[in-house]
Formats: sequence, structure tokens, C-alpha cells
Amino acid sequence: MADAVARTVGLTEAKGDLMPEQKVEAIKALRERHGKVAMVGDGVNDAPAMANATVGIAMGAAGSDVALEAADVALMSDDLSQLPFAVGLSRRTRRVIKQNLWVSLGVVAVLIPATIFGLNIGTAVLFHEGSTILVVINALRLLAYPDVVSQTVDTTVAAGLDESPVQSKDLRHTGSKEASL
Repeated sequence: MADAVARTVGLTEAKGDLMPEQKVEAIKALRERHGKVAMVGDGVNDAPAMANATVGIAMGAAGSDVALEAADVALMSDDLSQLPFAVGLSRRTRRVIKQNLWVSLGVVAVLIPATIFGLNIGTAVLFHEGSTILVVINALRLLAYPDVVSQTVDTTVAAGLDESPVQSKDLRHTGSKEASL
């Protein structure tokens, strides 16, 4: 089964029928070789490996409670094609959070000295509330994130940290094509 899945997603090496401790060793070996590793699983046997991966991803509907607890991310469906959407939305969310922090901290950094040097407190509050509205509007842009789903998904290491919508080809590691299933 592992070899068939590997061929379908374009991997040159796959490991199937592993015991939980063998999965953990495989993840540790991949982390040593490649640095960051994602592990996708749905059962009790996958939980230790997900806990040892950089990012553990549990398949929601079919996932066991133990796997869901061990995972960093829980997909609410059993459809791996949603993984690129989740990764892309996460990256975009991180970028928006950084933007919002800079705006809010920047406004406060300007308003505190301005009020000390004579800016009316009412005007300062108005500017502060305006920046709050700006931050909320900026965050609402996430609702328009495109739901781009690819036909095939590679379950190897996630690449890059850009904020463009993620396609399955973006999840492929640039080194060797290995996976632990």
C-alpha cells in the first residue's frame, strides 16, 4: 500500500507497515537529514511519531483521540487535499498578525509621546480607535483567502515561508523524496 501511495504522489521511497517505535525512528532520521518534518497520521500508532515531528497533522474525522491530542494541526476532514489550503492560510494568518502588531504598537509608540507633548487625549483616543478598526479590517481580509485545492498532495516537508496560496507541489521537499506512511 505504501509503495502505491508513494508512486501516486511522486515519492521515490516509502515506508509502510511500521510499528510505532519504527515510525518514531524514521521521523527522527528524517529530522536529522532534512531538519523540519511533517507527519500525517490518524491512529494511536501514529501519535508518538507525530509528537516527534516538527509538525504533527491528524486526520480529523478518522483520527483517534490520542492522535488528535498529539497533533499540532487537526484537519477536520479525511481529505489530504485540504492540507495545502491549511498551510497557506496559516502562513497568510501569520503575516497578517505581524502587520497588525506593527500597526497597533506603532500607533501606541506615536500616541504616548504625542500626548505627553500636548496632543489632546480625545484626539489620541480617536486615533487609537481608528487603528483598532484598521487592524480588524486587515484581519477580515483572511476571509477572502482563496480555497485552492490541488488534485494530488505530497506529504513530505513543507517548503518556504511565503504567503502565496500553497499548492501541493509547494509541500514537496527539495531534497530526496521520502515519506513515512
